[in-house]
Amino acid sequence: MKTTLISSIALASLLASGALLADDDCTDPVADWQPRETLRQQIEQEGWTVRRIKVDDGCYEVRGRDRQGNKLKATYAPASLQLRELEIEFRPDADTSGYLKKRHGQ
Repeated sequence: MKTTLISSIALASLLASGALLADDDCTDPVADWQPRETLRQQIEQEGWTVRRIKVDDGCYEVRGRDRQGNKLKATYAPASLQLRELEIEFRPDADTSGYLKKRHGQ
């Protein structure tokens, strides 16, 4: 009985942790996805240079550079084209204040 209870708790923990990890994926139905070119145009209007757009875990993953030459990696929901995650590798001499003002001022 005790072994069964411990096994059940362990299994429930694994399933719960897997569900938490799955939250990083996009679940938009493919029929609702907007074209990559629409996302490219949206991003380029913000001053980014797009190097690549690919699908990863059901999301659009974009790699490129901003106006200052900082490397960018962003994840977008493919149906709404809403930004889900943004990683920036700033150059040593980069001015980061523009990012802080933009995010706080929204």
